[in-house]
Amino acid sequence: MSSSRLALYEQQSGSSSRFDIDNQIDERYCALQDAKQARNLWPTWWKGHLRVGKVYAALNDYEKAINSFERALALAPTNNEIRKALDESRQILGRHLRLEHLESKLSPRSIPEQLSKLQRNLGLDPEEVRMIYRLLEEIDPSMSDVIKGHQYEHGDINVKQDYEQAAKYFAKAANQGNAEGMYNLARLTDRGLGVKKDHNLAQRLFEQTAAQPPQHPLLEEFPNNGVALAEHALGLRYAEDVVVHKNLLCAAYWYQRAVNHGCGEAANNLAIMYEDGIAVDKNLDKAQQLYEMSARKENSPAMLSLAHLWLDKNELQMAKIWYDRACEAGSIPAQASRDVFEKKLREKQQSINQCSSDELKVINYANRGSMTAKQMCDGLQHFYRAMSILIQTETLTESQENEFVHELSQCYRIEHIVAQIPGVEMYQKTDDIVDHVLHRCSRELNDAVSQLDEDARICYAVLHMDSKEFIAQFLGPCKQKYPKSIFFFELSTSVNALLGQYETALCDANTGLEIDSNYYELLYCKAAALRLINKDIDETISAYRAFLAVVPEDHRKVPESYYAMASCRFMHLKQNDTTDIIKKIYQEGEEAEKKQLPCFLPYDSSSKTFLKHVLNEKSLLNAEPAPIVDRKLRLTDPHRIEVISKHREWESHRNNLDHSLISGAHEPRVKQQVPKSLIELKSITLGEMNPTRDHIYSG
Repeated sequence: MSSSRLALYEQQSGSSSRFDIDNQIDERYCALQDAKQARNLWPTWWKGHLRVGKVYAALNDYEKAINSFERALALAPTNNEIRKALDESRQILGRHLRLEHLESKLSPRSIPEQLSKLQRNLGLDPEEVRMIYRLLEEIDPSMSDVIKGHQYEHGDINVKQDYEQAAKYFAKAANQGNAEGMYNLARLTDRGLGVKKDHNLAQRLFEQTAAQPPQHPLLEEFPNNGVALAEHALGLRYAEDVVVHKNLLCAAYWYQRAVNHGCGEAANNLAIMYEDGIAVDKNLDKAQQLYEMSARKENSPAMLSLAHLWLDKNELQMAKIWYDRACEAGSIPAQASRDVFEKKLREKQQSINQCSSDELKVINYANRGSMTAKQMCDGLQHFYRAMSILIQTETLTESQENEFVHELSQCYRIEHIVAQIPGVEMYQKTDDIVDHVLHRCSRELNDAVSQLDEDARICYAVLHMDSKEFIAQFLGPCKQKYPKSIFFFELSTSVNALLGQYETALCDANTGLEIDSNYYELLYCKAAALRLINKDIDETISAYRAFLAVVPEDHRKVPESYYAMASCRFMHLKQNDTTDIIKKIYQEGEEAEKKQLPCFLPYDSSSKTFLKHVLNEKSLLNAEPAPIVDRKLRLTDPHRIEVISKHREWESHRNNLDHSLISGAHEPRVKQQVPKSLIELKSITLGEMNPTRDHIYSG
């Protein structure tokens, strides 16, 4: 019954939105219900899953369609009908996710329309372009078939659009070894335009095209059109699991080859992989370079991505330039969300204006590639959002409270040290809101888990970390309720270490590292706990080395880790031959200090102070004693005798000379009478003296 209803629908022209599924009159709705009922009655029958998938595909819900097709294929692995339907849905979903249906340059255009666009954008005269094509036909006869294929595919003056004729001409060019003809025939075959749809044949044609030389065989200074596009198409197939098994490394390989040969679309897709760290090491600089290359080739999604990259770097002018270019290039997503983007620009500008000099320095370091600074900036963004909600009004709505708690918890998760709540009043208001949300979650959810409840618990624990015993007890149920939330284990490790319960702290750290073995905050906590337990120096140093292996080099705990390792060496290995090792590790700590952000300098470390004192003492104790010198030997020093002899000669010569003393006197400006005896002298006080007058006091 479901297949009959679906066949009836497929005979009808047009299609409606996926949301029409709720319309009881729609034949697709009835087909879906029938197919689901058949599947439920016989779950191991592949056709039931296939029919459910086909109905979902008819409803444009390709994610659910793919899910049903995959179940059907698991029951019938060799069935070509299922494989074909699955490949088709994956391709369409990929195009939807890439928003190709919204790309203006991918919309159908006739040859005259394409030439008019070239004239508008590049100033190329359409007749001159057609003349160039005629010259190419004379140089390479196979190009004549390619050009005719394009004319029939898109329509031209006196040429009516005909996909079947287009496919014939592309096939004729492909048989002559023309790469552009091969690629276009593969593209039409993949979509079933003018020829029978065959994804496997299209795959072989793409591979044959990609095997052609990247430069034109007759015009070596020009690229061999079709090669780079075929390489990009192969990358898409490996990324989307179409015909070939999904392999993101292979996808990246083909994208890179296409990029090397000048494909802008491949540059955009490879940039996304580098930006998100998909199958390649995350590299934002590389992603930006690829986005810029793609944008120069008029790829509007790359322009939009560049705008957001510059926005994240707080380069607001560049962000606006690229966003405007994306809109001018016809990007519908950019045009539709312009108001949202401009609001973000204003908020960013406002937050930058409010930043202190230290925060501006952190932003500059983040823009220069510092992962620690970037993490601090991300935390600050969430903190500022939380504070902006807090100061909007005296009384927050329930949704505002929820958003405030979420933003604050995100700040704590990313980098808690940046959350400096200003003033006692704001702190109390924050505490009240968190407490209110926590009680509301407890009352409404009982023991059910929720993101809001988890966020509220994180905020509550951080705000009350001064009450160490209470928070240690509070975090126990939190770890049980949210065993995959690693931040609860980080908090528990820290508070137990503060309480001196180092074994418990170590246990919490190990449990948290089972969730994420490279979570470097817990790796540091584990190393610190091992050091404080004071048992196995090798295990402790290995733990510090594990932390240093994954942490950014400018993390604030990197120098302390070196000083802690040096302290461990000194405390456990007191032989004289270990001094050089301790000095080497100490010097590594000093080198690590040079890479710290300015906000962490001057670096404060009790371990460093201790080591500095110890190393100074050791240098004094191990210093070679000064040689004993006989003081009488200096009396026979030739240099000393020579200096003394010359000095005595000079003194003798000076005494024998007749020196005339030149003397003189100045007459006083005012004549002063001197008393004849001391009895005539009169006393005078300081108050009677006038320092501003040149006056002789009579005696």
